[in-house]
Amino acid sequence: MIMKISIVTITYNSAATIEDTIKSVVVQDYPDMEYLLIDGKSKDSTLQIAEKYKDKITKIVSEKDGGLYFGLNKGLKMASGDVIGAIHSDDLYAHPQVVSNVMKLFNADPELEGVYADLIFVNREDTNKVMRVWKAGEYKPDSFEKGWMPPHPTFFVRKSVYEKYGYINTDLKLSADYELMLRLIHKHKIKIAYLPETIVKMRMGGVSNVSFFVKLKANIEDKLAWKMNNLKPGFFTTLRKPLRKISQYFKKAYNTFLY
Repeated sequence: MIMKISIVTITYNSAATIEDTIKSVVVQDYPDMEYLLIDGKSKDSTLQIAEKYKDKITKIVSEKDGGLYFGLNKGLKMASGDVIGAIHSDDLYAHPQVVSNVMKLFNADPELEGVYADLIFVNREDTNKVMRVWKAGEYKPDSFEKGWMPPHPTFFVRKSVYEKYGYINTDLKLSADYELMLRLIHKHKIKIAYLPETIVKMRMGGVSNVSFFVKLKANIEDKLAWKMNNLKPGFFTTLRKPLRKISQYFKKAYNTFLY
């Protein structure tokens, strides 16, 4: 018997990009998948676009919340799948076999608790134009201390892990994804597997990487993430984390299905 997966998308005034996201999810060929769309009471046509796919979206919720991470926590708690993944409203899955390929790993190993993969950054208007390549690589016990983190949109986790170790920390505004993965992977040492393929196309211009001051605030929050978990980073850990991104600009697009 195969496991069920839940995919969660958080939206707020996402009319410009949400249809691409929805289309990339509803074409997934995995047989046991629910799709939850959590909207923060959008004022544009986001909901009207989503309604076009209501026969393929398991549940659409639209109500005011505290923002992205509050909405994500709502979706994570509502999810009924054994495994949960989240895809943001301006990102999209790279091909229709993404969920199936992820779930092959989970279904093959009952002790596996998390899966992550590779990601490409794409032009905001032309999602076939690759701008950066984020090749995650294999996790090692000292990876986080060296500034490593997996691409958060590629991170799939068992629901039981969230129930055991907690959900997203909404005290953080920019580094909540980093804190979550640091807590689950580095602190609690959940069993994870690397899927060496590109599974997400992420549009450039996300909140966490748009300006110097935003980057500076994110770096401060990265340090706080270690402190929150009673962990001690390496001397250059939080400096090496943004520096690792430089190489992404020089890597050529590789082995990905673009459709």
